[in-house]
Amino acid sequence: MLKNNKNHSKFLVPGIIVVGMVLRLPFTSIPPILGNIARSLHVPVSSLGILTTIPLLAFAIFSVFAPKVAQKLGLERAFTLMLGLLIIGSFIRILNTPLLYIGTACIGVAIAHMNVLLPSVIRTYFPQKVGFMTSIFTFSMMLATAIGAALSAPITAVTGWHTFIILLTVLLIIALFVWLPNQNFVHNNQTTVKTKSENVLKPSIWRNKYAWLLLFFSGVQSIMFYILLAWGPTMAVQTGLSASTASLFAGLNSLIGLPFALFIPSIVARLDSGQRQWLVGTFSILGTLGYMLLLFPQGTFTYWLIVNLLIGVGTSALFPYLMTTLSLKTSNAEQTARLSGMAQSGGYLLAATGPLLFGYAYGWFHSWIPQIIMLIILFILMTIAILIVENQDKILD
Repeated sequence: MLKNNKNHSKFLVPGIIVVGMVLRLPFTSIPPILGNIARSLHVPVSSLGILTTIPLLAFAIFSVFAPKVAQKLGLERAFTLMLGLLIIGSFIRILNTPLLYIGTACIGVAIAHMNVLLPSVIRTYFPQKVGFMTSIFTFSMMLATAIGAALSAPITAVTGWHTFIILLTVLLIIALFVWLPNQNFVHNNQTTVKTKSENVLKPSIWRNKYAWLLLFFSGVQSIMFYILLAWGPTMAVQTGLSASTASLFAGLNSLIGLPFALFIPSIVARLDSGQRQWLVGTFSILGTLGYMLLLFPQGTFTYWLIVNLLIGVGTSALFPYLMTTLSLKTSNAEQTARLSGMAQSGGYLLAATGPLLFGYAYGWFHSWIPQIIMLIILFILMTIAILIVENQDKILD
């Protein structure tokens, strides 16, 4: 298992902040400028839509390998390696069209590992401050995501998309330099201390029914967010809302997430199991109510504001809750990494396929109603699943 050392570099907290900032920024800032990229590369913009799906698929495929990488290299060196891969992937996107896709895949691989291992870092070094430290990295992630999405189009309009990608890459290089002193804090670097008995006696996490329930919760709460992000504007325009008004709600959802990212992890860490059930149940119901309203579409600003607020509040609370729960339901950093890898691997596979199937079903039914009903059923099952998980003090001991 991973050694649990309480001493750490003074750069660890700044490192966690900058890692949080780059966990989404390199790919969530791209959708607003897909048109500019397509015109520059002389390709149809539809062919670039996969650029937002590639990272999610990489999360699904590579999250499960992150604990093994940490055991081989140590947590600090693993983050250094992945930040380096992130920089390479970001930069090569400007060179040509094939490297645009390859670079995006590299970004997905790097972020997949850091997604999984960051809760493990927090569980290792801040076992008494899990909620507070989770708040710091989730707030940093959501703030950077909101700023990146807001600034990518204006910066690209003035300088071009190549320059915007270069600026992003410079930010990633700065993040690497902030993190590097943590790797150089040699006495603190996480190492592998595995024994033969541990290999024999340690049960597979894939046989743990509560871990599977958490995986299901992880995936469905992601679907709740990504389907609204992908198809919400289209549905709004179909009801008569203007495209510019519909696009405002994407920014609104990013802003909604900021206060929840800041406070939910700290609140969750202080609550007992019963109180957490009430909390997560309430936010799950709010998101479900938002989707229930979509069964009765209206072409008014007020209607779509209410829909986006309900779903936005629900998803904004459920994600930081999940990140905190990964640490609270385990007893050490290695277990946190294993549970995080499983939950996020399966969860992001659902998140990647959900919007695709949702749109495909529209072509089949010529209506949004059947798939919305299916989603509502999934959200109810998601709520039941996490309430069952919260009955357990620990998933892994």
